[in-house]
Amino acid sequence: MTETVVVTGGRGRSGRWICDHLAGEYHVVCVDLDHPGWEVPERDHVEFKAVDVTDGAEVRDLLAEYAPEAVVHWAAIPAPERHAGTRVFDTNVSGAYNVLDAAGRVGADVVWASSESAYGLAFAEETPLPAYLPIDEDHPMAPEDPYGTSKVAGEEIAKMVVRRDGVDVASIRPSWIQYPGEYTCRDVAEGDLAGGAGNCWSYVDVRDVASLVAAALEADLGGHEAFHAAAADNYVGRPTADLVEEFWGELPAECELDGDQSALSTAKAQGLLAWEPTHSWREAADADVPAPSLLGE
Repeated sequence: MTETVVVTGGRGRSGRWICDHLAGEYHVVCVDLDHPGWEVPERDHVEFKAVDVTDGAEVRDLLAEYAPEAVVHWAAIPAPERHAGTRVFDTNVSGAYNVLDAAGRVGADVVWASSESAYGLAFAEETPLPAYLPIDEDHPMAPEDPYGTSKVAGEEIAKMVVRRDGVDVASIRPSWIQYPGEYTCRDVAEGDLAGGAGNCWSYVDVRDVASLVAAALEADLGGHEAFHAAAADNYVGRPTADLVEEFWGELPAECELDGDQSALSTAKAQGLLAWEPTHSWREAADADVPAPSLLGE
């Protein structure tokens, strides 16, 4: 019998790629604020549910109904610029609490979207020099904004659920997610370095995000683990250490970067999940790959 996975934010830009990647291997319950409509045919192994993840009763009802083997929590306000800070923080933290808490109580493992913004480089008033490079998952977290802070809080919720319920939780920290044929990062690469300093000119293809989510679902983590989702290279096409030194005027005391290697290390995901990114801006920026549809014919 096919296992069931609930995916929140499943109709969002990256969420639909995750649902598409998982469908078939799992029965996917695609959760979002809105339902596509009863007249819309559902694809095999995909069904839709309208749920507000900030409503704890709705979330508990959802997970009690499906008793899924796993939950992918991808619903969030993905940045602090377009909404009031209180809305960003409250939405992301209450959503993480409601979903992870309910998942733990039904014994479901969780993979959820944390963020590289937890380190505090992005959205800072003055972008700080990383403590060391490449950045691994143990790098200090020091966000100054409601989005990054909401992700730090979410990871603490994850640890709480692991302690209490004994489930596995993987906190995925994606870099700037790009889409085949729509690599916004390349526009930034043509401007000044300040436009990309907040994540040290790192990025990740949405297809690699989806494959990392799948790898984390299949793993036996034995608790909570955080993983970077990042491409192997930077999106500028120059040595990363040169970019860092040019922008900040110095390098961290510990800096071991080779060529255009990403400032975000994915060695942990490679070691624990046997996962590596397979897409680079060099082939993906102009790729003609249609976005997946979760609807039937």
